[in-house]
Amino acid sequence: MRITDREPSKRNPVLLGTLLAASLVLITVYFRESDAGILHRMRAATLSASAPLARLGEAAAKPFEAAGDWFAGFGVSKRELERLRAQNAELRARLAELEEARQENERLRRIVAFVEERRLAQLGARVIGRPTSSWEGSIIIDRGSADGVQPGMPVLAPQGLVGQIVTVARHSSTVRLITDEQSGVAAMIQRTRALGVVRGSIDRVLTMEYVDKGKAPAVGDVVITSGLGGVYPKGLVVGDVIQVDARRADLYPRIVLRSRVPIDELEEVLVLLGPVGIDAEGSVE
Repeated sequence: MRITDREPSKRNPVLLGTLLAASLVLITVYFRESDAGILHRMRAATLSASAPLARLGEAAAKPFEAAGDWFAGFGVSKRELERLRAQNAELRARLAELEEARQENERLRRIVAFVEERRLAQLGARVIGRPTSSWEGSIIIDRGSADGVQPGMPVLAPQGLVGQIVTVARHSSTVRLITDEQSGVAAMIQRTRALGVVRGSIDRVLTMEYVDKGKAPAVGDVVITSGLGGVYPKGLVVGDVIQVDARRADLYPRIVLRSRVPIDELEEVLVLLGPVGIDAEGSVE
């Protein structure tokens, strides 16, 4: 079988020239004739005939353009959402820090107001160690001998008396709580002015001893420091009476108190500065 190569058809230069000349003539006539000319009327008729097709094509393309715009907007909104989430998390963290600072300032303000009202020299401290069991009766603060802290100095919270310093290191001190079994506080009933001694116990229960039966308190009475013994200034709140048992056979009534100080939640305290002393048992007697 024989395959012959076909030569490509040659273009007709005469036809090309004729079409080019006709185009130039039509363009010249179009621009020279008036709007009512035949070429203008033909162009207007052509546009009118093709307008419905153009509108149909535009309507068909609208959904695709809208979908493209929606997806583009969705991408921008997602990025914006991520940015806003990060900003919100940052603001939340900042707000938590400010709230913590506000609460700390409020606690310190109450403590300072408490001691300034009584014209007492004080030193602020933070609690850095708490009791790890129910029978431990001490806390640790971040002030020590470098700050002028000495054994025997009273320690306060906004709610009342916490205890007194028993051991001092250079930058920390141990505070024996008034609920400790070795603690003793010279106190009096605020309403009746009856004197006695408040002691702690191994289970953190406070009792007031040596109170005259004739001046026994009632439940709800407030017990304050009496100022006797020179350890604690007079008028510091020790606690509230929650139980009174005045049996006839007993020489003194059994009085149970509750301290107002939330030891497990305590964060800041004040150390009252001054020449105070402490005996080997941590008692005021």
